[in-house]
Amino acid sequence: MICKMMESIEVYLLPLKDDGSPDVPGGYIYLTPKTNSPIIVRFTIEGTSSICRDGSLWVNIPEKGQEFRRDAFREFKLKPDFTRNIQISVPIYESGAFAFYTSFAALPDLSENQPQVYEVKRTETHYIDVAPRLVLDEQLIPQDALCIFTLTAKFMGRFPKDWDKHLAGISERGYNMIHFTPLQYRGASNCPYSIYDQLSWDPLIFPNEDRDIQELLNSMETKYGLLGLTDVVWNHTANNSEWIQEHPEAGYNVSTAPWLRSALDLDNELLEFSSNLASNNLPTILTSTQDLTKIMSALKENVIHKIRLWEYYIIDIERAADEAIEHWKNSNIKFAKINLEENFCKQIYNNSSSKAQISSLLFNGFLINKEILLERFSRRIDPNAAAALLKSRFGQFERENPNLIDLNTARIFILGIFEEVNLQLYQEYDKDVAQILDQIYNRVKYMRLDDHGPKLAIIDEKNPLVETYFTRLPRNDNTMQQKQEDLSLVNNGWVWNGNALIDNAGPKSRAYLRREVIVWGDCIKLRYGDRPEDSPYLWELMARYTRKMAKYFTGFRIDNCHSTPLHVAEYLLDEARRVRPNLFVTAELFTGSEDMDYVFVKRLGISSLIREAMQAWGTSELSRLVHRHGGRPIGSFDVHENYEEEAKSNFVNGANSDSLRESVQRIRLTPVNALFMDCTHDNEVPTQKRDARDTLPNAALVSMCSCATGSVMGYDEIYPKLVDIVNETRLYSPPSSVKIKKIGADEGGIGEIKKLLNQIHSLMGKDRYDETHIHHEDQYITVHRVHPKSRKGYFLIAHTAFPGYGNGNGGFSPVHLSGTKARHLGSWMLEVDSSDETIKEVLNDKYYLRGLPSKVINLPGVRIEVKLNDTIITVRDKFPPGSIALFETWVPEAEHTIGLDTFVCNGAKSAFSEVDLIDLNYIMYRCEAEELDTTDGTDGVYEIPGFGKLVYAGLQGWWSILKDIIYENNLAHPLCQHLRNGQWALDYIYKRLEKMSKLTNYERISKPARWFYERFDAIRKLPSFLLPRYFALVLRTSYYAARNRSLELMNEDVRKGQLFLQDLSMVSIQQIGYVKTGSLYPNKLVPSLAAGLPHFSVEWARCWGRDVFISATGLFLGTGRYTECKDHILAFASVMKHGMIPNLLSSGVNPRYNARDAIWFFLQCIQDYVNIVPSGLELLKESVSRRFLPYNDTYFNVDDPRAYSCSSSLEEIIQEALQRHAAGIKFREANAGPELDSQMLSNGFNQNIYVDWNNGFVFGGNQDNCGTWMDKMGESEKAGSKGVPATPRDGAPIEITGLLFSTITWLSRLHETGDYQYAGVSVSSSSNNFITYKDWASLLKTNFDTCYFIPTNSSEDKNYDVNSELINRRGIYKDIYRSGKEYEDYQLRPNFPIAMTVAPTLFEPKKALHALMIADKVLRGPVGMATLDPSDLNYHPYYNNSEDSENFSTSKGRNYHQGPEWVWPLGYFLRAILKFDLMRRQCDNEGEQAMTEAFQQVTRRLIGCKTAIRVSPWAGLTELTQKGGDFCHDSSPTQAWSAGCLIDLYRDALALKHP
Repeated sequence: MICKMMESIEVYLLPLKDDGSPDVPGGYIYLTPKTNSPIIVRFTIEGTSSICRDGSLWVNIPEKGQEFRRDAFREFKLKPDFTRNIQISVPIYESGAFAFYTSFAALPDLSENQPQVYEVKRTETHYIDVAPRLVLDEQLIPQDALCIFTLTAKFMGRFPKDWDKHLAGISERGYNMIHFTPLQYRGASNCPYSIYDQLSWDPLIFPNEDRDIQELLNSMETKYGLLGLTDVVWNHTANNSEWIQEHPEAGYNVSTAPWLRSALDLDNELLEFSSNLASNNLPTILTSTQDLTKIMSALKENVIHKIRLWEYYIIDIERAADEAIEHWKNSNIKFAKINLEENFCKQIYNNSSSKAQISSLLFNGFLINKEILLERFSRRIDPNAAAALLKSRFGQFERENPNLIDLNTARIFILGIFEEVNLQLYQEYDKDVAQILDQIYNRVKYMRLDDHGPKLAIIDEKNPLVETYFTRLPRNDNTMQQKQEDLSLVNNGWVWNGNALIDNAGPKSRAYLRREVIVWGDCIKLRYGDRPEDSPYLWELMARYTRKMAKYFTGFRIDNCHSTPLHVAEYLLDEARRVRPNLFVTAELFTGSEDMDYVFVKRLGISSLIREAMQAWGTSELSRLVHRHGGRPIGSFDVHENYEEEAKSNFVNGANSDSLRESVQRIRLTPVNALFMDCTHDNEVPTQKRDARDTLPNAALVSMCSCATGSVMGYDEIYPKLVDIVNETRLYSPPSSVKIKKIGADEGGIGEIKKLLNQIHSLMGKDRYDETHIHHEDQYITVHRVHPKSRKGYFLIAHTAFPGYGNGNGGFSPVHLSGTKARHLGSWMLEVDSSDETIKEVLNDKYYLRGLPSKVINLPGVRIEVKLNDTIITVRDKFPPGSIALFETWVPEAEHTIGLDTFVCNGAKSAFSEVDLIDLNYIMYRCEAEELDTTDGTDGVYEIPGFGKLVYAGLQGWWSILKDIIYENNLAHPLCQHLRNGQWALDYIYKRLEKMSKLTNYERISKPARWFYERFDAIRKLPSFLLPRYFALVLRTSYYAARNRSLELMNEDVRKGQLFLQDLSMVSIQQIGYVKTGSLYPNKLVPSLAAGLPHFSVEWARCWGRDVFISATGLFLGTGRYTECKDHILAFASVMKHGMIPNLLSSGVNPRYNARDAIWFFLQCIQDYVNIVPSGLELLKESVSRRFLPYNDTYFNVDDPRAYSCSSSLEEIIQEALQRHAAGIKFREANAGPELDSQMLSNGFNQNIYVDWNNGFVFGGNQDNCGTWMDKMGESEKAGSKGVPATPRDGAPIEITGLLFSTITWLSRLHETGDYQYAGVSVSSSSNNFITYKDWASLLKTNFDTCYFIPTNSSEDKNYDVNSELINRRGIYKDIYRSGKEYEDYQLRPNFPIAMTVAPTLFEPKKALHALMIADKVLRGPVGMATLDPSDLNYHPYYNNSEDSENFSTSKGRNYHQGPEWVWPLGYFLRAILKFDLMRRQCDNEGEQAMTEAFQQVTRRLIGCKTAIRVSPWAGLTELTQKGGDFCHDSSPTQAWSAGCLIDLYRDALALKHP
């Protein structure tokens, strides 16, 4: 939303995707400077994007004072950074079409081996178009304020006397730019667009040449306030241009375009046929289609057959056979050389391939000139290929004994093949001939028989049967040196629905042969070739012409842009912009495709495309056009974020070194701008196409649009007919008065109203009234255009006049303008005498072009009814077609909305400056269950009618939907309608915070609550249609204030990190807060970490020991939330029992000890805390009150006096955990039975955990429980799976072994430095058998590889503890060692990377990387890691917890961990990849590039997660997905460990970056 308090530097953020393309809606970048100051484009690139590998950004934006050169690119090196974004600020000083691309070394696939040799690649070129800064009367005039008027010079009379009268009248009507059709010396046809000499002005009008033009343009601008726009015609020249006779190579002839020879032959013969119709007893005047059919029958025989057109298509088989046999005789043929497959040749030899097969091979692979028609019989079969076929069929030709070969048989064979090829070529010929005949038939029919055609009479030399496609230059002194055939040059024309990027006269088109071109016989099409060297005279001539036009004129209209080669237009516009950098460019562009329009617009920097209201065939279509060009909807959101910030210092270039205030905005979705004309000079006027009365409503509707608008001389005057700019000789009738009389005076036409409309249009454009509401009802269209801040506007009611509308009012309902006042400016109707007699009289004027008699009549007005601040407008009894009513509008409650915008956008930073992260949990988040918990069940999340409940009660809940509403400008969203219906949402947000601020622990929320109260109070009185916009403005301001405060309270790595890291870090706020039923302690309310939302948000389900400590290292330590981490460590330490921490904390009231792995993640978290937090070792000395007695398995309730009766230091608790495991743990869960776990069998409650001192591994569990994170218990009685865990993972799971090793090596180091008092543990209940941590670690490491690795080759099995018969996949690590079902040991699961991450020294690097490569290919999905190898028989990747079927594997979601893709293991996997990939690269001495590429490999694998967190309404990463990243309905949508484990990845990256 726009919050602009002072003029700032305009900065546009341009994020680049991983492939270097702009991350901009639609990909079209059009920037409109609002001042004369330069704008800044700030490229933003993720620090390890693929394009950063030896990457560079290249821009051809010149530095200040430098001349623009399209091919002169500046380089900005992209220095990779895994934790930051790269920002490059590039100032743009002028307007134009600028380009950029990136070059980089493509990232190879992740490999175990030496890196591949790479070459630098470059992305495609992308464009940044900057609008021109137009100046009139020393003021900038936006494009949307332009009112353009088209004039044809030859109708203007004498210069300057007659011209001054016209210019004064045009200026008086409120126009501010004149579009002149070409002012050059015209060709023989006298058409302005058929230019005889591009460098000379019309000598009859401007005898003083440049001096007259300069006088004209100066007078226009200084005297009349008119800018100048002219056509540039680059595509063709007059057919009598003298210079083309001297340089026929500048056109298309049979020498420069030999592919046109067949078209020329056909054209010549058509002219001959046309001239001989009478002598062939064929009609020369057509009266019926029967006459035409008769001519067409004769034409086929006397033209098509006569010129033997097929000879251009087929091969000369006799000549081809001669060549083939000669090559067979003389060549040592090798199949590979000519790309013939040997097995196919064998088939030929065995006579098993048909002629059709062989001919198809030759046709598709060895037909020379297949795609082009040159000379007759220019198509040939590659003689090498034909000779190879002969060799395949008859063997090697023996020159010394030729009698062994029957040459005649060989010739007959190859001729037969060639005849088959010709059959395909004849089919091509037949298809083209059918098109030729069809095009000729339809063209003749249109020109001579159709009612809507010109109905030409006699067929003679002047008007032949069909227009000639070629100009035949005369033989004279200029052409004597040229070959006669080179004097036939292609005429210019256009092809209906043709591809604008294909030259219709080029080698890729047969449009001239197929007679698909609608030609202009007075113009020769110009041939530029691919570069200036291809036609040097032409390029230089047109460059001089273009520079000359740019010298005098403010803008160009590119004539026939769609037929002008793009590279030519680029070159010539570059020439023009060197002369006039702020060149306004509009274009006549008809590509037939909006996508193709964008191609031209982007590359040429076109300011606007000409569009015309008169193209509408009815009121509904006219409404659509007005809607398209009208502007954004009223009450629109600003779809680009706009905020002010101080200059940053982390740019790679110094463009932003000065500390200046910036207005930073994202680039919005931009449609191509229009120059919307009520009528153009080459289309029919209302009198012809509609009803003359429609002149007024049509003009008014165009004027209300938020774009440049235009008209043509004759429209305001109500000419009865389109002016024929070629053949017309009369002059514009001079205005009877320069000064416009008052509306309703006797002056004809609509000039007096046009003045008002143009004035309003220009005012709205200058002041940027860019919001519009268009409504269509029957014959009426209403347009309301307003200023987005002041809400002042203009309202138009237009009663259109299409044929058949009669004279009545038609059906039109009263207009209700909510919260809006209106002042009636006037109502008018247009009366026109458009009788046949009057039209005939006007057209028969011999001297002047003039309009029909007409009068604008003041209507009695309209009825305006005011109810409070609402206005109801009703049309009176007389409001016939051709009428308009115009109003000025304003919103009383929005008269100070510019100040309101500023007020709403400010103060939030201060209001949120005192809240802490726990406050922010309440302000921003809180799912339904949490909210109900906090309010004792009275209040939940907000529900929007027609949409549903928000996911959060806090700001994120609103913002998750608002950000898309704003981005899409979706004012029809149910939230917007809800806001228009009432202010309940405002009350909810404020009252929720105000209520909470009165409670203990939440006092700091009072200031944000007050801020919301004041902002909502300020917008409550606005009309309801404005509430969505201002509500979004308040929410966006507050959301980012809260988010920025959150980041401010986190560590520097997060504050300066990439957006993805910041999004992940916000999950730490999302998941931790006060929950009455889920505190860390039984009698004390403290913030606790949820496992995920909303599934694990309150009561016993909130706090899980395993989940907390897998998440805590990232969510707490990775964000700088050390206090919260410590609180959770001490809380879980307080409930240590059996040497374990509980799986389910239940606030310490009923903790459950059934997680064998939780204690090890707990100890890893303590280790990370000590290593990361300043003075972290002090944590070990913290005293902890114990819920249960140390080294005592006795269970008692929380109200027992023994609870919390004794204390231990954390160091002692750690030692207790290790000692209990070393000595062995054996117990049955307290309260075992159905009330504790209704699914578990009795044996499942039994725990037996011990160390096997033969290898040092910790073992535990049984086949009836599941004590690791893969903890899904079977629940289905129907399927017989109840009590049968899917993944018991009893034995020694690899991640526990890795975590164990990490812990004991850490404790060993601490002991050696004197920071931990215990050297080791006793290995039995007596203390006699003692092992140090160092020895324990050594024992474990000695046995690890032998016990866990599955060798790549079976020959190595003897060296490992493996059962070869059970191995499913090799080169990996076992998931478990010695499980209850032996085959489960060998399953590939994503657990081994956990061990690799925490205990990398356990692994041999090459083996580790190999296993990771396998997991990368087999397990990694778009967002997470598959929990089981897809080749495993137990793989079932679609989880549905509600399924209750007879399927033992999947019923009741038993396959929770048997294939679905979990997100949190991806973090450990990528951390392991990073570690071991870097090890390999360092061993291979890859140098500085090693870290960059390793980071990039990781970045590539984060794309799915980055997208997921951005689109999730929960603003988090889900628990799991189905196969391939598909959505899983039963997954918790935001899970703590999913985010936390990826923050750990960034922690590792930072540690590597700053060791």
